[in-house]
Amino acid sequence: MGKSREMGIIAVLAQAMAWALAVWGAWEAGVGLAQLLGYGHSNHALYAMTGSFLNPGPFSGFVAMAMPVALWLYLKATNCIARYVAALLFVLMFCVLPAGWSRSAWIAAAVACLWVYGCHKRWGVWLKWCYTHRRKRLAKWVAATGAALLLLAVGLFLLKPDSARGRLFMWRMEWRAIAEKPWRGHGDGAFAAAYGRAQEAYFAQGDYAAWEERVAGTPEYAFNEYLQGAIEYGVPTVLIAICLTLFAAWRGYRLKRYGIVGGLLALAIFAFSSYPFRHWEFVAVYLMLLWACIVPRGWKGVWLSLLPVVAGVLCFRAARIAERERQEGYEEARFYYERGAYEAAIEDYMYAYQFYREDGKFLFELGHALHKKERYEESNRYLMEAEEHSCDPMILNIIGKNYQALGQYKEAEHYYRRSINRLPGRIYPYYLLALLYSEPDYYHPQQLEEACRMVLEKEPKVHSTAIEEMRDNVKNILNNGINY
Repeated sequence: MGKSREMGIIAVLAQAMAWALAVWGAWEAGVGLAQLLGYGHSNHALYAMTGSFLNPGPFSGFVAMAMPVALWLYLKATNCIARYVAALLFVLMFCVLPAGWSRSAWIAAAVACLWVYGCHKRWGVWLKWCYTHRRKRLAKWVAATGAALLLLAVGLFLLKPDSARGRLFMWRMEWRAIAEKPWRGHGDGAFAAAYGRAQEAYFAQGDYAAWEERVAGTPEYAFNEYLQGAIEYGVPTVLIAICLTLFAAWRGYRLKRYGIVGGLLALAIFAFSSYPFRHWEFVAVYLMLLWACIVPRGWKGVWLSLLPVVAGVLCFRAARIAERERQEGYEEARFYYERGAYEAAIEDYMYAYQFYREDGKFLFELGHALHKKERYEESNRYLMEAEEHSCDPMILNIIGKNYQALGQYKEAEHYYRRSINRLPGRIYPYYLLALLYSEPDYYHPQQLEEACRMVLEKEPKVHSTAIEEMRDNVKNILNNGINY
């Protein structure tokens, strides 16, 4: 009797965890639906629906992660009320997910839900029987399924071809970054800098296709948690994390917690082409899913259940306090920075530096504000730090401009060239080179002509008045032969 009661308590806790995740996912879906219908405000100017996240990608991934859990609760419900509630939660998420336009989330939800349904219907037993007694029919089914999946993959690729090519190009650059330090990685938060150096080295070779220049960018995240983990912490660390997740999934399967394992599967698939662990919500749910899969039966499991709850509450409270302290200084600094009050902005940036010294965007803004106040050496100090946490080529451009203002033309040319190699599709660094080569103390007519030609002939991704102004200026430079 005692043992049965202990097992019942653990079952109730696992069930409660599943319901909590399903309700959380449905709540996000409800917020997204309200935004889509105009009853709520999106957190991104370019997208109508983001849920409580900043863009629809993580929002869709979170909904996809909760869907298999809701499906499991529906399939195993023993009373009508629980069954109807679970069905309502699942349908709400199912209706909202397509509007997020996240192919990664679609695939994650489809595979995880199919897996949960298959486990509930014991498809594994049926497949074993077919393999033994109906091999030819099974082979036909496998071939047909494979062809359907291939057509689906082609369709998803054609839906947004440049986006898919860009993702593939990113992964290629990330493998190059991993190859530089495969065992220990580049360090926590070093992804952007490592990626920027890898892309810069690749384009510097000159042997690349036109589409690669077109789709290249400066990502903050790897859009693949496995590759980002390998870049920052090394391949062995990622393999250990994968083994832990696989062990948890195996144990959850043995304990018949199919919905929990389905949520873990959806997260693992979504993490392959997105950045869920950059958001605390996904980290919290991942730990919840691991716990729900691994926690043993009995009173030992009950006590272990309290540990993640207490630790989660304490960590969340500490994170909120730290974030509030960080934002107070940064928001005021950005207010002055965006309005051109650089002296006041610098003062506030210096105060907030203790909290944001590893934030590439913050360091760039501080360095740029110092550049605007003609404090060039100080500006370069912070911009050099920014380069260790960002792959934005504008950092290199401003460093080059600082060196040019200080009369150190060789160094300026070096950084302008690096900016071109990092993102060769940009016109601005060629324009800066043209200004540099037209300097009376650094006049190089041949290089000047080549830089001006690139400004005039290179096709920009987006036409703007700034492009036209740069082209007008280089025409004047060519006509006058001196710095405009």
